[in-house]
Amino acid sequence: MNNLIEQDHRFIKRRIRHMRGFKSFTSASSTLDGIEFVNIIRKRQSPSATTSGFRLFAEIAR
Repeated sequence: MNNLIEQDHRFIKRRIRHMRGFKSFTSASSTLDGIEFVNIIRKRQSPSATTSGFRLFAEIAR
């Protein structure tokens, strides 16, 4: 189980390393939500897995 968590966290660490941290909790929260959204689209774990990424983003952004 721990190995699965580390594998999932690897992508987050890779993106955040370039940003050198966050200045506020709001920016951290929105950035992590975006990273998780991209991972969900990539793994096709969304309820509507047949829809495209743009259409799924439009549904969530409402």
